[in-house]
Formats: sequence, C-alpha cells, structure tokens
Amino acid sequence: MDLKSELLKSIWYAFTSLDVEQSGKVSKSQLKVLSHNLYTALNIPHDPVALEEHFREDDDDGPLSRQGYMPYLNEYILAKAKEGTFNKETFDELCWMMTAKKNYRPGVAGGMCSQQDCFKLFCLFNLLSENHYPLVMIPAEVEYLMKKISMAMSHDWDPKLLEDLLCQNPSLREGLSVWALLEHLNNRRLLQIPSTEAFSLALDEVFQEMYHNVLKQGYMWKKGHVRRNWTERWFVLKPSSISYYVSEDLKDKRGEIPLQNGCLVETIADKDGKRCLFCVKTLHKTYEMSASDIKQRVEWVQAAQTALRLLRERKSSLHQELKLQRREQRKSCLPRREEVHNPQERQEEKERQEQEIENIIQLQRAVETQRKQAEEQEKERQMEVQRELERQLQEAEKVRESMEVEMAQKEREAEQQRVRIQELEITQKKLEAALKSEIQAHMEEENARMEQERLQEEEEEKMKQLMLLQQEAEAELLRAQQEKRDAEEQGISSSSAVDAASQELQTLRETRERSNQQLEEAKEKLRNASHNVKLWNVQLNRLLKPILPGERLESVKRSQDGPDKAFTSREFITKYKPSVIPKSNGQSSEEEGDLQEHLEAVSLSDSDQTLVQDVRRGQ
Repeated sequence: MDLKSELLKSIWYAFTSLDVEQSGKVSKSQLKVLSHNLYTALNIPHDPVALEEHFREDDDDGPLSRQGYMPYLNEYILAKAKEGTFNKETFDELCWMMTAKKNYRPGVAGGMCSQQDCFKLFCLFNLLSENHYPLVMIPAEVEYLMKKISMAMSHDWDPKLLEDLLCQNPSLREGLSVWALLEHLNNRRLLQIPSTEAFSLALDEVFQEMYHNVLKQGYMWKKGHVRRNWTERWFVLKPSSISYYVSEDLKDKRGEIPLQNGCLVETIADKDGKRCLFCVKTLHKTYEMSASDIKQRVEWVQAAQTALRLLRERKSSLHQELKLQRREQRKSCLPRREEVHNPQERQEEKERQEQEIENIIQLQRAVETQRKQAEEQEKERQMEVQRELERQLQEAEKVRESMEVEMAQKEREAEQQRVRIQELEITQKKLEAALKSEIQAHMEEENARMEQERLQEEEEEKMKQLMLLQQEAEAELLRAQQEKRDAEEQGISSSSAVDAASQELQTLRETRERSNQQLEEAKEKLRNASHNVKLWNVQLNRLLKPILPGERLESVKRSQDGPDKAFTSREFITKYKPSVIPKSNGQSSEEEGDLQEHLEAVSLSDSDQTLVQDVRRGQ
C-alpha cells in the first residue's frame, strides 16, 4: 500500500467527523480548517487561494460534496506529501483527535484501554483494514492482531473468544469497524488481559513493530571504532538502518548503521570477555555487537537478514508485505461472491468459506507451530555451538595460562639479563675510570722523571762551574805566593765564590731530594692504579663469562701466566712512551755517590787552607 492510500484512511476519518448530518457534504469553512491542519501536519507550504479557486462557483456557506473535495485533496495536498518530510504519527494523531471527539464514546473510554492505547489501536486498525470504505477489519486480520498482542504478553490467544463473538453477531463476519474493535476490547470479549499495564506494554511493542516498522529492538553491547571499548546501547532495527541510543527513551541518539545492498550479518566467536557476538559488515565499516543470550542473538541475526531481504526486494515494510500475502491467500481460497446465486448455494458457500477460514486459521497455527519448532531446533543448534565454543574457550584458557607462565619465565630471564647488563655497564665505567687514573699516574711519573733529569742536568752544570772555580782558585793561590797582597785579595774573592757555589750545590741537592720524593709518590700511585686495573679486569671477565665449578684454578693460572694479564707501570710506559727510558733508584744512588766522590776529589788541600787563613789574618 502506497503513502497516498495510508494518508487517505486517516483523512477519511477526519472528513467524516466534520459531516455531522452524515450527508456526505462538508461546508467550505470546515474544509479550510481541515486543509490548513493537513498542510501543517504534512509539512507542506500552505496555499489559501487554491481552495477558493477550486470552489469559486460554490457558496461560502453552502456544503461541498466529498467528491468535489477529492480532486483538490489529490492535487494540492496528497501529491505534495513526500515520505520522510513529516511525522506520520503526528499526522494520524491529528486525524484521531478530530474523529475521537465525535465517535469515542464515554462508555468505550471507561474500559481497560487508555486514550493513548486507543490511538495506537486506531493506527493498527488503519494498517490492517481493507482498502474500501467504510473501513473495516475482517475477522482474519482481527485474529492476527490479537495473536500478536497475546504473544507480546507471553500468553496464548484463545480463538474461542472471536468465534463466540461472531456467533453472537453474525454481521461482524463482514468486518469490524474501529469503534466496534475498541468496544469489544474494552469489554474483554476479544482478549483475556491479566492487567492494563501488561496490555499497554504489549500493545506498544506491537505498535512499534507494525506501525513504525521496527523489526527488533533492545539492549546490546557495541564495540567502539575509536576507543575500542564495549558500551551498552539501545538498538532499534528498521528495514533501512540500525539506530542505537543511550537508553530506551530514544532521546540521545549516538549513531546509525545504514543497511545497503552488499551488507552482511554474521555470527563471530566470543572475545574480549563478551559472548553471543555477531557483526554487521557494511561497505565501509564492520560493527560488532554482543547480545544478552543465544536466543537474542538468533533473533537479532534473523531480523537483520529480514531487513536485508526487504531491502533487496525494494520493500519498505514487513507487515505490509505479510498483509498482502494473507490477502492473496484468502483470495485464492475464496471464490468471488458474484458466482453464488440462490440462497441455498449462498448458505453452502458461506459455510464453505467459514470452513476455509477455519482451515486458514489452522494453517496459520500450523505455520506458527512449525516456526516455534524451527526456533527450538535453532536454539538447540546454537546451544551445541555454545558448548563447542565453551570447550574451545577452556582450551584457549589453558593455552593462555601456559603462555602466561612461559612469558613470566621469559620476563624473569630478561630481568636477569637486564641486571647483568647493568652490572657490566657499571663495571665498564669503573674500569674506564681505573684506566684513566692509571694513565694519569703514568703521566705524572713521566713528568717527575723529566723534572729529575732536568735537575740532574742543572746539577752537572753546577758541578762543572764549581770545578772551574776550584781550578781558578788553585791558580790564584800559586800566584798569591809570589804577590802576597794580590794573592790575599784574590783568595778572599775565590773563597767567597766557593762558598756561594757550595750553597747553590746544597740547594740543588735539596731540590733533587724533593723530586725523588715526588717520583716515589708517583710510582706508588702507578702501582695502585695497576692493581685496580687488574682487579676490574678480573671482575669484567667474571661477568662476561661466569666461572663454573672447576674452572677457578685454571682461570687464576691464566690470569697469572696468560697473555691477557694487566701491564705494570714500567711495561705501560715502555709500550706507550718508547722515547722515555726510566732510571731505577739504584742508578740514581750511584750517580749521587759519584757526585760526592767528585766533590771530595776537588776539595782544597790542608796547606792551601792554612795559606788562606794566614792571608785573612794579615788583612
């Protein structure tokens, strides 16, 4: 059924509510008000001049025929209405309010159906009613609706209620009006209702399913695309999309999954601590959801596959399709009434029709039973799959535990390796520091040796000068014997020069002693640095290659005799400073002894000293 036919059913109620005298005619002023309300409800730009031009020849106060209003309605209102540009529920509610003022009697209102429940039944009635006027719903469709509401309340519908009602009032076999349907429901003649709250909830579920084309709705867990976390959302499945909200009040919409040709719905294995998973694969993304149990997952997957089938067949409503199928089935089973002529054949035909209707009802019951059996089989199959998945989950859990143990072992080994690497780094730093200190000690020893050599050279130079002075003093003393005055003056000057040279020699000896002391300190530092280098070399070798039992003695021998032992101070200087030839302490002592002997050899004789003293006394 197209959009125009659906809108006309509601407009028909609004139009007939304005026909107070039931003459089929409505005044132009009332049609203006009705047209303005229809423009507003259908979100169409209002054209107040069109109605005046359409009925230009009619009297403003006179009535207008319904047939005369239909061309205007088709041309200016229904032709401009487009699906998706207005809220159909708001439009139907407007028509319901206009017709309920006249036809919704207080006796009916005082029953078990609330005002909102009656409006929902009004919308469902228009959906399931026949396409001829006045609008009626045949008993087969009434039975279908009552079954849907009973299933929503988790109760089995009793078909004897409708049969008893049809037997009491045979005219209802031709169909029930919406007011008759509401009256019998309020009087509990069509449905056994445990409570009004249960009936309202069940009716709202059926209303969402049939009127709003909601194939399935409920809470599920959805995996995010950015944060990849699981969040509970309220999902609403329609033939064209899957919308999800924060809660079931539908106020905060968080997203929508468009259903297109090429989309797939598949069940997936449990993961991330979630069970009963399935996914919807679109052309650009894959959405993962988790149902509450196996049954819910099966229902969601079947509903999504139904939506994709309707999309492929270019159909917008599942219940419109089911209604047409039921109608075609009834037409194939029931012959046309024009073929029946005499009353007896008519009665037989009527009984045969009733029997065929009963057969259709039985067939529908059998189909429903088969559907339930299929659901049970599917449930059993899903349970088997669930048990298999649980077994696989247990095996995966064991594998995961073993992997965790292995990973913990690997982590401990890695931690030991990290600690060992840190120790090696610390040892390497200390060894580098020891090497630097050893090199520094070698450099200090070399500087001390160079300073000692310089002092020795200066001492030799002073010795040479002293020898020259002594030779000059001897020559002067010989001349002094010949010339006493001159000899006395020369002797005095020579003795003073000798004293000055002796003082300089003493100063040089003290400086040399200090240089020897510094040299000994530098050698001591060099020995300490060499000892530290040997110790850190041993520590580094121990860390790089752990010492096993039985290898300690061999490693000690290798460290003593092998080619990898540390350099002594003399070997280090010989290797890195080949131009410097160190002198031992023994050599320095021998040189000092030779110098002492040389000084004693060049000392003055006793006769010369006596001569010098006589000269000084004479002065």
